[in-house]
Amino acid sequence: MKTYIEQRAIEIGNYIIENGATVRQTAKQFGVSKSTVHKDVTERMMQINPTLASQARKILDINKAERHIRGGMATKEKYCGQSH
Repeated sequence: MKTYIEQRAIEIGNYIIENGATVRQTAKQFGVSKSTVHKDVTERMMQINPTLASQARKILDINKAERHIRGGMATKEKYCGQSH
């Protein structure tokens, strides 16, 4: 694996842990795709730093479990106050 990919994977893991960030937020911050974020956390980081990978994975799992709530809140905010 190339050095810059290893470095990015570690930076992504630290970013997720420090900010409680979602995959989408992380992808936007680093200018990569969501699938790249997933691959960095689930595959590449497990080879480089398994402890960091498991910590980041826990946060991503929590975010995934809560995403339906955030989606509902976004929809509510979008339509709140609009008259039909």
